[in-house]
Amino acid sequence: MKTLKQISILLLCMALFLACKNKSEKTEEENTADIPVSREMKAELTSPPNVPRPVGRRKAKKLIVNMEILEKEGTMTDGTTYNYWTFGGSVPGSFIRTRVGDEVEFTLSNHQDNKLPHNIDLHAATGPGGGASSSFVAPGHQKTFSFKTLNPGLFVYHCATAPVGMHIANGMYGLILVEPVGGLPLVDKEYYLMQGDFYTAGENGAPGLQSFDMQKAINENADYVVFNGRVGSLTGDNAITANVGETVRLYVGNGGPNLVSSFHVIGEIFDKVRVEGGSLVNDNVQTTLVPSGGAAIVEFKVDVPGTFIIVDHSIFRAFNKGALGMLKVEGEENKTIYSGVVQEGVYNSVDDNVQKMPKADKNVKVASSNKSLAQKMESGKQIYTQTCVACHQAEGQGIPNAFPPLAKSDYLNANTKRAIEIVLKGKTGEITVNGKKYNGVMTRQTISNDEIADVLTYVYNSWGNNKTNVTKAQVAAAKSGH
Repeated sequence: MKTLKQISILLLCMALFLACKNKSEKTEEENTADIPVSREMKAELTSPPNVPRPVGRRKAKKLIVNMEILEKEGTMTDGTTYNYWTFGGSVPGSFIRTRVGDEVEFTLSNHQDNKLPHNIDLHAATGPGGGASSSFVAPGHQKTFSFKTLNPGLFVYHCATAPVGMHIANGMYGLILVEPVGGLPLVDKEYYLMQGDFYTAGENGAPGLQSFDMQKAINENADYVVFNGRVGSLTGDNAITANVGETVRLYVGNGGPNLVSSFHVIGEIFDKVRVEGGSLVNDNVQTTLVPSGGAAIVEFKVDVPGTFIIVDHSIFRAFNKGALGMLKVEGEENKTIYSGVVQEGVYNSVDDNVQKMPKADKNVKVASSNKSLAQKMESGKQIYTQTCVACHQAEGQGIPNAFPPLAKSDYLNANTKRAIEIVLKGKTGEITVNGKKYNGVMTRQTISNDEIADVLTYVYNSWGNNKTNVTKAQVAAAKSGH
């Protein structure tokens, strides 16, 4: 049996050991400039929404990054193209993954077919212009410089050639992750997305090749606010995916050049948010601000299946300008966490313990079958404005790659019964409307048979559709399965 003196000496030794260990770890974190590099390795670069493999516990390296600037025409939305300026051929540019203490040897090449000189400012680099002063490069040339990664975090990079705002507005931005010593904790799925605001000569949806509009940019009047460079980059077949029970980590950036993002995933709560991409971690966050030229890392476990909509919660940007994506989660339902509809009934706002069906006023005619077409159109327009307009838009034009058009819709005009059933029961999965594929979710609408008949009659008699007059009897038949 150890004596009290022996125990005291043992405890003292343990305390000294832990103190030395903590001091050693702290010194490594604080003196990142002195971390030695061992050998060199070529950086894995990925296009959004993909990210390179985690660094794990690897030692600091001389990390070789080769990035090419490409000026190229690409799709902004269906029927609309734009001349993007890119790092690595994508907007945002290639994702760079490093760790604290790496010595990054960065070679920036400007393709010979490009028209303009460019450079790069990496917010992760400590030095004049974040590398901009060393990387200014003309078409057909390349520049090489190096920097030491001193601070862990998620950082933006962008072009800083004058006029700086124009280069950023044309898509020249991306993210570089500097992992801490030992790496970030592992998760099941990781994705890369970055918001940007675009300013075009034509209005939102104007067809053809669009040019940059400087005055709109100065006025901060964006025609498009999008994730990953274009409308629909994360919807339908392009949606990111996960399985129930997995933890998802999103590396979220905001290239701007002007607008702050209110980043939100509808139906999820962020378990952890690394605020502004730094070391501060907030728990249980609904919406996080991502400044222009800034970033955030958000993590959450997905507990139930379904399609979760990713938005800038400055909400007109999502449903009208393009800042909308989808996370599709597959797996078993968990009725304890989310039940779905368990009961549907009549709501009467009287102060009564028992809900009762309201008695009809004998002086008021309410039957849809007794309404004239003009009355149904008036009623249907009101219902459409209250229920449908956010997704399908005021003129039935829909939202490209997210919500299909109702105007001149071949899908709608081909089958009235199918249209009624979609309103009654909802619709999930891929459909083709006017030659374009949509793969989303429409929830069932809790409106009466009269209201369904009226709103569909309004839609069928608007925007070049086939002028069907939908009756209450047709709705009742569809509801009963006939």
